Amino acid sequence: MGVPPVRRVQFHVKNNKKYLLFLLTVIVTFNYTDRFALGLVLQDIKGDLGLSDSELGILSGIAFAFFYSIMGLPIARWADTGNRVTIIGLATILWSVAVAACGVAANFVQLLLIRVIVGVGEAGCVPPALSLIADRFSRAERPRAVSLYMQGVSASVVLGYFAAGWLNQLCGWRAMFVIIGLPGVLLAAAARFSLREPRRDTPATITEPSAHPSLRSVGATLFASVTFRHLLYANSVMWFMNYGTMQWTPSFFIRSFGLGTGELGTWFAVIYGISGVLGTYWGGEWAARRASRNERLQLKVMAGLISVSGILMALVYLPALAPNAYIAFGWLGLSNLAGAMTNGPIFSVIQTLVPGRMRATAVAIIFLFANLIGIGLGPWTAGALSDALRPWFGADSLRYSMLVLCPTVLWGAWLLWIAARSITQEVNPHDGDPDIADQGAERPT
Repeated sequence: MGVPPVRRVQFHVKNNKKYLLFLLTVIVTFNYTDRFALGLVLQDIKGDLGLSDSELGILSGIAFAFFYSIMGLPIARWADTGNRVTIIGLATILWSVAVAACGVAANFVQLLLIRVIVGVGEAGCVPPALSLIADRFSRAERPRAVSLYMQGVSASVVLGYFAAGWLNQLCGWRAMFVIIGLPGVLLAAAARFSLREPRRDTPATITEPSAHPSLRSVGATLFASVTFRHLLYANSVMWFMNYGTMQWTPSFFIRSFGLGTGELGTWFAVIYGISGVLGTYWGGEWAARRASRNERLQLKVMAGLISVSGILMALVYLPALAPNAYIAFGWLGLSNLAGAMTNGPIFSVIQTLVPGRMRATAVAIIFLFANLIGIGLGPWTAGALSDALRPWFGADSLRYSMLVLCPTVLWGAWLLWIAARSITQEVNPHDGDPDIADQGAERPT
């Protein structure tokens, strides 16, 4: 007797790496959607709950980032030794329900506590997912695979701005959060019942305790790497500028150009959607075709692109070079195009740099610092600067507060360039087969 047809199809889906990549991409789309949606409705929340810019910066920054970063580390350690499919499923349910609950918050404290829960749930998405992708795709395939996964972030911008913008305008920000939060429950069920943990198919010797290095051992291995340290610093600095400006950009356009959330959400969906999809695709394809096993070249090109992105972003806030919303939209799209090209290659390099059983933890450590500094301090810094500059610049204070943040990204680009100097000596020369790479062996010193 053969395997029943239904069971055979189920087994095929669970072991199909294209399906794995597709579902993980859809999940990360919803993982990021609420962040962009929150930025779009900050002005409405401000009026409804009577909050200051500094309080809005806390809600969109440290309230989420602190717990997202801190909880990301133990969750990633669990992912490096346990069932990553289960982790992704549980995390998706938690953040989806919490995002929906944002719609019932009656004051600053309640919304603050709910954003904390959102941060805890969303911490269980990207590190386990990137670890799964690295296990199923070879070193040469990873830049393209990770870039395709990062397309979910571009899609989340479209969903977060377009859908949230019109839902907010038609139904209010409370109903908007409920509507964008609940679909995640279905995605959690899909992940739990249609994906398979690859470690179940590995020999028993690979899952012995010796294959699970302690957190101390992982930390010592990662921070002994000059390349990893510079990648950590670079991401922290770049995220500080990116999130400090991105979360406040909708409020900037509303205040400076008088746009409504529906119109603004449509423009942002088109601009971020097209530039994000094209940039992420081009970056991944270039790395896979022209530098698939040349991480040094990848990092040097990424440093150049980050510099260009930061310079173009500054032009958005200069009144002389962006006298109206449409020119500002143009600079914004070009800046995002250059920045999006770095998404896949940078995280692909991180996954190739570290041993298999440390991949989720490595991403979590990157996120720990990058989120605390970037998401945690970036939006708050922009909001606090806006409040401080208001006596001199009035309604334009937000414009100049974000302009101050833009040059910091050049520091991040320089750190990427420094990381390129050591990557060739530190990358695992045997990292070409996902099955070998996942065995977690230490690199020879």
